[in-house]
Order: sequence, then structure tokens, then C-alpha cells
Amino acid sequence: MCTICGCEQGNQYIEGDERNPHSAFRSAPFSPAPRQSLQIKAVHKTSLLTSAFLGGKLDYGQGEAGTHAPGLSQRKMLEIEINVLDKNNRLAQRNRSQFLTNKQLALNLVSSPGSGKTTLLTETLKQLQNHIPRAVIEGDQQTTNDAKRIRATGTPAIQVNTGKGCHLDAQMIFDAMQRLPLAEGGIMFIENVGNLVCPAGFDLGEHHKVAVLSVTEGEDKPLKYPHMFAASSLMLLNKVDLLPHLNFDVEKCLASARQVNPEIEILLISATTGQGMENWLAWLEKQRCV
Repeated sequence: MCTICGCEQGNQYIEGDERNPHSAFRSAPFSPAPRQSLQIKAVHKTSLLTSAFLGGKLDYGQGEAGTHAPGLSQRKMLEIEINVLDKNNRLAQRNRSQFLTNKQLALNLVSSPGSGKTTLLTETLKQLQNHIPRAVIEGDQQTTNDAKRIRATGTPAIQVNTGKGCHLDAQMIFDAMQRLPLAEGGIMFIENVGNLVCPAGFDLGEHHKVAVLSVTEGEDKPLKYPHMFAASSLMLLNKVDLLPHLNFDVEKCLASARQVNPEIEILLISATTGQGMENWLAWLEKQRCV
């Protein structure tokens, strides 16, 4: 179990392992985690209703650890988090050193599910074709669907399935990058699992996190998930072609992002119509030259 976010590590595999007859993925890809049965003895309706009517809230994000786990003190959770992230950060530094040695730009694309991240990536790869070497590490809980979409652009890609896990980590990236050809000066795109929480805390050795937010989600998303937007160098506001059909306040969204991260760069883009793609490609070229 991931001691940072509580996600399970079972059934993880890198594409190709599913052909292994002893793979956990083949035997039980969607098996639920064992849970201890609980007996409900009483429900205190009065306190719950009173809290709701008074507009109260339950906030488990307080304390040193900034989170809550039954049976663990804030200090213990903080110690566990430090130990896990310290190991991951050492592995991430190994990845970063390899990228730097090969003069490769590594980008970690993060978003919630349905932001249009894969469509944006496939359109980007098509425009980079024959100009810049590129490769993709594709992260999902299950299936190889997105990796197949990426390969259809002529780009080498490998699927990393996390099973019950909700994010990629530095070891997964190291294992995957050994299987991908990427020439010097190329770009390694890492498409993380759709999740705006856990990937924020895990350094993969990338140069930048790029947060993709679609206009179909909500202007206050950066305020609801501040750690991800604080960790990102660039925010791509995607699907702007849909703005005429939505009640979405662009300026409010940009202000929310800058409230969390005053240094964040923001580009408005539509992977479907191509609007803003030239600015995104120019940003990529600028990062390659740094």
C-alpha cells in the first residue's frame, strides 16, 4: 500500500508483462482489496443534521501531516511520508541525471480524468513528427488503450499500468525508460494517471509538471487541488473551443491558478481545433533550448 495516499500497489505491470502466465494482472486484474468487515452500532442523527444545517464541515486536512489515517498519529504519518518520498526522490534524481546526460526534456503531464490530455498529446506528437525525437510513457490503472493511440502517431510508447495505484512513481519511470528509444535532444512525455492529488507529491525526475485543465471542469479547480497547481510550471487550459457553450469564467480560473502559484505560466488551447497549439509548441521548443 502507498503510505502517502493509501493506494494499493497490487497488479502493477509494465506493458508486456500481461503475457506472463504468472502475472497478477492475468489472474485477477480487478480483484478488490481485502477489507475487514465493520459493524455499525449507532448513528447519531442529531449531530449530523445539526452540522449540515449550520453549514459545518469535516476537515481532515489539518495537522502536521495534512491528512488523516485511522489509528495513525500525525507524527507517525509524517515520518512514513518522509521515508517514502525520500526513497522516491533519490530514484527521481537518478532519472533526472539520465535525462540531463542525454540532453532530453522530460515532461510530466498531469490532470483529472477527461481533461483531454491524451488527445492533446497525440495532436502534439503529430506536429512534432519528423522534427523532434519523442517518446511517451503512458500511465493508467488498466488497459493499453492510450498507448495504442500514441503509437498510431508513429511515436514509441510504453504503457505502465498501476493496478490499484493512483499515480506513477520514479521507479516505474526508470523501468519504462529503459525500454524506450529516445535520441539525444528529444522529449520524453510522461502522461500520468488521471488524478489531481497523489501525482503532485511524487517527483519522477521530470523537468516540469504540466497541468492540463479543461473548461468543462470548473474555474475553482486550482483552489480545490492546490498542491498540483503549485507543483506545476505550466497550466494548459484545454477545450477552449467549447467556451461559447459553457458558463465558464476564464479570468476567474486564471486568477485561481495564480493565487495558488503566482509563477505558473498559462496557455489557452484547444487540441480539437488547434487554437493555441503554436504557443504550446513554442513553449516546448523554449524548454528544449534551456
